[in-house]
Amino acid sequence: MKKGAVFVNKQPSIIVRSWRLILVFWLMAAVIFGFFASKLPSKLEGDGFRTDGDYEVVQRELHDTFNFPENTLLVLFEKAENESSESYQNQILSVLSNIEATGDPSAIDSPLENKEFMKEHVAYAAIHYDDESLEMDPIIDEVQLIIKDEEGVSITGGPVISKDINKASQDDLKRAELIGLPVALVVLLLALGTVVSSILPLIVGGVTIVIGFGILSLIADSVDLAIFILNITPMLGLALSIDFSLLFINRYKEERSNGKTIDDALTVTIAKAGHSILFSALCVFIGLGSVLLIDIDIFKNIAIGGMTVITIAVISSMTLLPALLKVLGDRVYKWKIIRINTDASNRWRTFAGFVMKRPVFIAIAALALLGAGIIPVKNMNLAIPEAGALPTSFESRTAYDTIEEEFRQDVASTIFAIAERDGGWLNEKGLQEMKQLQRDFEKEHHVTGAETLFSVSGVDDPSQLAAMLEHSQTAVQLQPAIDEFIKGNQLLIPVSLDVKASSDAAQTIVRDWSSVDWDIDVLFGGHPKFNQELYDEIYNKVIPVLAVILISTFFILMAAFRSVIIPLKAILMNVISLASTFGILVWLFQGGHLGLEPTDISLIMPVLVFTLVFGLSMDYEVFLISRIREFYLETRDNNYSTVEGLASTSKIITSAALIMIVITGAFAFTGVAPVKQIGIGIAIAIAIDATIVRLLLVPSLMKLLGAANWWMPFSHRNKNSPS
Repeated sequence: MKKGAVFVNKQPSIIVRSWRLILVFWLMAAVIFGFFASKLPSKLEGDGFRTDGDYEVVQRELHDTFNFPENTLLVLFEKAENESSESYQNQILSVLSNIEATGDPSAIDSPLENKEFMKEHVAYAAIHYDDESLEMDPIIDEVQLIIKDEEGVSITGGPVISKDINKASQDDLKRAELIGLPVALVVLLLALGTVVSSILPLIVGGVTIVIGFGILSLIADSVDLAIFILNITPMLGLALSIDFSLLFINRYKEERSNGKTIDDALTVTIAKAGHSILFSALCVFIGLGSVLLIDIDIFKNIAIGGMTVITIAVISSMTLLPALLKVLGDRVYKWKIIRINTDASNRWRTFAGFVMKRPVFIAIAALALLGAGIIPVKNMNLAIPEAGALPTSFESRTAYDTIEEEFRQDVASTIFAIAERDGGWLNEKGLQEMKQLQRDFEKEHHVTGAETLFSVSGVDDPSQLAAMLEHSQTAVQLQPAIDEFIKGNQLLIPVSLDVKASSDAAQTIVRDWSSVDWDIDVLFGGHPKFNQELYDEIYNKVIPVLAVILISTFFILMAAFRSVIIPLKAILMNVISLASTFGILVWLFQGGHLGLEPTDISLIMPVLVFTLVFGLSMDYEVFLISRIREFYLETRDNNYSTVEGLASTSKIITSAALIMIVITGAFAFTGVAPVKQIGIGIAIAIAIDATIVRLLLVPSLMKLLGAANWWMPFSHRNKNSPS
């Protein structure tokens, strides 16, 4: 019996025999989880940039103890050129009175009362909300209704920006689908030739996303999920589902063309293509799972979302797709509108032969191209996305930028220090320690001031201030300041800096202070601490994450291919191509090239793109090397196996990569900056992998290494005969 006919007389796979039950199961799952999926967008909130640390503790203390508001909306008032001051002030008073009349705000800081909030042609008010149980979206809608007809009035602030990012994410998803799905269908038609077979991967992808969203909706009831999951999860789920389906259908058609029955062809395909799908999915799964080591919500969210849709994509590709092919039978070849070029394999075979005749030149040229892309990496600036994540078409973005530019340039950022002392702070000993803390803070470079009872009262001597507090008249005068800065044993000291919260200087200051062994308990908060904790968490966990990915991928590929050299080579090529991708992204985004708005690289982008693409590109490695290995086990001819492996898989890998590029690249047209960067980053990385790496480096290195490609220590296999 021929090697290719191993499965002909075997019992069909249990999946093939149970196709009716499988179809019923997936139909029921799609309906049930589809109901929950529709509720997912309403359960997503925040940008996911949160980690457990001192910042969260201090934020809670500021709210619970020192009465800082839970949420704040900012209302911007811009005076018209010919508008009178009286009319302008009446507008401010009217708008704020209407907002106050809703009964929701706990306090309003008006520019009519606080002159720091007003300039000649622009002013803003801060609307505070203390009630944690309040849903901010309806409140925002109510305020927007109040100001709808008011000329020159707009709202912004954290809750508004978060709501707008959620809306932008949903709009972006629809836009990306409108762009990506039709182009993906065209590519599928070119790859598979018939309408019916081309629609199947989209069906599998759609079912994967619907069920994935349904599961995530249930998870969102107990875990906070960030709004960015709405973009990343379907991007990954659809791309992988189509990739797996394309590989499966192509192999099924190949087996059918070799004369096998439908059942036998499906059984062989489940075994052979299924092997590749499982190993490639495992690489992606572990890559995403590794970011769970980073204790930041957005990484955990995307890992949970990604691992969910990967699992569903594998199961649906291995069960739903075979069941659909079984029920369709030869109708899968219906509506052939594009004639498949039967000479394509010969052209790929010729190309592979050309590369393998010049392996040294091709390898050096490919590495030189990748090296050129790596150069800009050294200039990468990472930033945490805030209002700048939104496009300027959003009112909340432009209003926020105006307030920052007009009112918040003098004090660049503030660190909130909370110190706790047994025995309180209003005795002479406590005042001495308070003064010492103030001195310690103010001696730091970039600190412009530390606000305490001493700075408010104008008294610099602890003994003198203690005496004033013992005098009833002066104590009453100081009571408002005491209430502001001291609550029981807790002392609040706002420390003003002349550098931005995202700057290295601000982070260094708060990091150093957090590591000091103070005589009393001191915790630090504010945006500098927020940024420092996020940056440190990522930088401290990057090495363990990379170690998990690289080591696990090595052993997975070693088990799949029974080789040590091929996994090492695949990992090295992936690292180089990803470094080149990051360099290109720096050139594009930081340089503002090709019409992009100049912006820093999102802090999450390098980690997410690396973990996502490292696994995704292993898809193509597994698809290609699996087929090369099949030929090698039959012939023991490394050169022949490489050429034939490339000839039989290059078209399908190129098509799969093109679909991945289209689906992820469609997010280039989105408005949310981090999603745009991740989408473009994945598209560029896949394009590099499918061309420079897969078509040039792989065959040239396979040629150069020869039989050493298949070296496996402690292997007792007879190398002179097929295994």
